[in-house]
Amino acid sequence: MVQRPAVQTAGRFLLYYGPMKISAAMAMWACVVFGLVCLSVAYSGFTGLQSLTDPVERDASLGYAWFWTFLFVIAAIFGVLSWMMKTGRLGNIE
Repeated sequence: MVQRPAVQTAGRFLLYYGPMKISAAMAMWACVVFGLVCLSVAYSGFTGLQSLTDPVERDASLGYAWFWTFLFVIAAIFGVLSWMMKTGRLGNIE
């Protein structure tokens, strides 16, 4: 019986490059940028409701706007958590 090598192609890639580490400051700024993009798309969706006359399109546009608002809230939560990690409020800074 021939034994297979323990490391496959994807495993070699991960062993060669290793895991990527994102700092808390980088995560915080990424959340800020993503949150602003989400907020702008949601604002665009909410302000565009006035021009829609078809109730089906209006409901779909409202659903997309609320979805982007939800994504903004998630980005804001993770941004605050990253900021708290960066300042050491969640534990010791290493």
